Amino acid sequence: MDKFILEETTIKEIHRAFIEGTLTSTELVEMYLKRIEKLDGKVNSVILINPKCKDEARKIDSDIKNDGITKKLQGIPIILKDNVDVKGLVTTAGSLSLKENIASEDSFIVKKFKEEGAIILAKVNLHEFAIWGETISSIKGQTINPYDSSRTPGGSSGGTGASIALNFGTVGIGTDTINSVRSPSSANSLVGIRPTIGLVSRGGIVPYSYTQDTAGPLARTVEDAVKVLDVISGYDKDDIVTSWSYNEKNKNYLNHLIVHGLKEKRIGVLNNFFGKEEIHYETNVAVRESIEIMKLNGADIIQINDIIDSEYLVKNVSVHLHDLKDHLNSYLEKLPKNLPHSVSDILKSKKYHSGIEENLQNAMKLSTDSDEYNKRLVLREKVKTDTMNLFSKYDLDAIVYPHQKQLVCKIGESQNERNGVLASVTGFPSICMPSGFSKPTKTSPLGVPIGLELLGTPFSEEKLIEISYSFEIFSKKRQKPKL
Repeated sequence: MDKFILEETTIKEIHRAFIEGTLTSTELVEMYLKRIEKLDGKVNSVILINPKCKDEARKIDSDIKNDGITKKLQGIPIILKDNVDVKGLVTTAGSLSLKENIASEDSFIVKKFKEEGAIILAKVNLHEFAIWGETISSIKGQTINPYDSSRTPGGSSGGTGASIALNFGTVGIGTDTINSVRSPSSANSLVGIRPTIGLVSRGGIVPYSYTQDTAGPLARTVEDAVKVLDVISGYDKDDIVTSWSYNEKNKNYLNHLIVHGLKEKRIGVLNNFFGKEEIHYETNVAVRESIEIMKLNGADIIQINDIIDSEYLVKNVSVHLHDLKDHLNSYLEKLPKNLPHSVSDILKSKKYHSGIEENLQNAMKLSTDSDEYNKRLVLREKVKTDTMNLFSKYDLDAIVYPHQKQLVCKIGESQNERNGVLASVTGFPSICMPSGFSKPTKTSPLGVPIGLELLGTPFSEEKLIEISYSFEIFSKKRQKPKL
């Protein structure tokens, strides 16, 4: 029997070790906790450790000893973005204003995790209230990219990205309103899945925009990300948008982990999502090389020169800021009396990072009951139709482009030129994949990770999984950080 190696391990390898008797869930949890203690000081990602994680692991060890592995994620430690409710644990959403917000119930996805034997190991940093993309908060401060100490880890789910990249847990959960699962996946050499809106419940997650919000997995491999998606997807009566996924309930995404999944797939390259300046060069090279790998392994590559303006989508179509006040209030108003019940209360408390004040103030002026909001909803439907027309016009299985046109931003700067907004405003599924690295520097010994994004039509996750899994096998772009 081989000695178990923690770094870069997978769900399959962990379960094999459990069966062979070379590892217990308790030992696995302890290994991750030691690694967090040793390395988190370098990236500042972990907000809290679940105090019951060892007890839960011991119970699982007993179950496995008696009955074997009977659940999909049995004994697997999960990292959660700290806007996801876990009964008995604090949910801060990164804000000092919610530092005493102890969840009274599990979120829907946590219930699903627990049903399948997973262990909630830790909750990690995010850009406060998931409002922006650099992962800085009043509760924890700035999280640092493990690949480049001068850069952010992307965001808003940057704590999950940094933690999974550094092997603080087996798999992680982020949330995505505009880019927030895929940005940290791109910046941390990870796989990130933004599911079709309606496939995964938002119940028990601090909202930003129910119109665009979804939760999704971040993982080091496609297979592990898909195993998480398989568990967390499904109908939730408390999130009626999930009724749209009713016909998806019997799908087994694991059946689509196909080695030659690229063969005969028609993949469109959205050329205007590539930048044209010197600052874009390294990203363009990495993603174009990845597209060539897809072609060499059987994909039909179609060049798309139709114009989609990602900046226009953010500024004129996305409804995130219009939704923020009303949708966040719907969560806050249910909290105990000692906690803020509205965005107005948060502003009055002054218990938030100064970097989000402008967004909070702007949100106070906006509403879901306005002509401008309705105008944006109409524009969103047009963008959906226009995007579906691209798939039909070119007979495509997926569209590919860089997740962002330039490298993830340095600490103190703002994220720019991110392309993930297309999936967000349409609600279409997308997967971010490791696509390579920039040149090494003093602060980045491997270089900065670069991610590509694959966009599909609604509920076409199976096709995206086939493409991504096959690409991963033939490209092997993921590398762990060098600290």
